[in-house]
Formats: sequence, C-alpha cells, structure tokens
Amino acid sequence: MNIEEKQIEIIEEFSAFDDWMDKYEYLIDLGKELPAIAPELKTEENLIEGCQSKVWVDAELKDGKVYFTADSDAIITKGIISLLIKVLSSQPPKDIYEADLFFVKQIGLDQHLSPTRSNGLLSMIKQMKMYALAYQTKMNG
Repeated sequence: MNIEEKQIEIIEEFSAFDDWMDKYEYLIDLGKELPAIAPELKTEENLIEGCQSKVWVDAELKDGKVYFTADSDAIITKGIISLLIKVLSSQPPKDIYEADLFFVKQIGLDQHLSPTRSNGLLSMIKQMKMYALAYQTKMNG
C-alpha cells in the first residue's frame, strides 16, 4: 500500500467513531500496539524537539525504503507517532518527503490537539521527512 492508500484507510478507521473521546481511546490503543523501540535508540539525537513529551524516532533504510521505529513517554503522543509510522514507514524516501499528510486534517487531529501537541505533531512529521530526505540524498549520491 502506498502513502495515500494508508491515509485513506486511517480516515475510514477514524470515521467509525462519532465523538472525540472514542477517537482518543483509539489513539491510545494504537500507542499501546506500537512495537517498542530498542533502548539504545532512545538517545538525544533521536529525540524530537518541540514536543511537550519525550518522543524518539529512528529511521533505517532497507532495500530502498525507510523504516521508522519510535516511542514516547506520553500515551496519546505514542498513538500519534504510531499513525505516522503506519502511513510513512516502509515507503521510498522520495514518497515520504513529498507526502501530503491530508489524513491529519481529515480525521480532525489538527483541531483536537492542544497547541503544544500540534507543534509536536509538526515536529514529528518534519523529522521523519528529514530522515527520508537524507536517505534520498545518500541514495542519489
């Protein structure tokens, strides 16, 4: 599945919930399902700046695709990063850094996060796109 198809799938999953308390509950469940990041990857350089909670994101290039792992000390944030991983992981670098992440707006995430969490979300997206751009540059180099 490509990035667009994965986003459509998430929009459909979230449309099953009528109110935001149910959507938060779902986000929390997604966070609980996120595979644990290796402890040695919880470093300063993998820490996302701009988040009120601690979020670590690591990326690895395998067979021309970027694979992300992440963790957070806040359960909602963990759910948010798991959505981003679901959409962006195992995709070619170029597709990742060119991606328009329309699902964020469509599921209403942008309106239902506190300003500090919204900033954190933007920081996570920016960092994941930076990893992809770095790998793309390395592949073209």
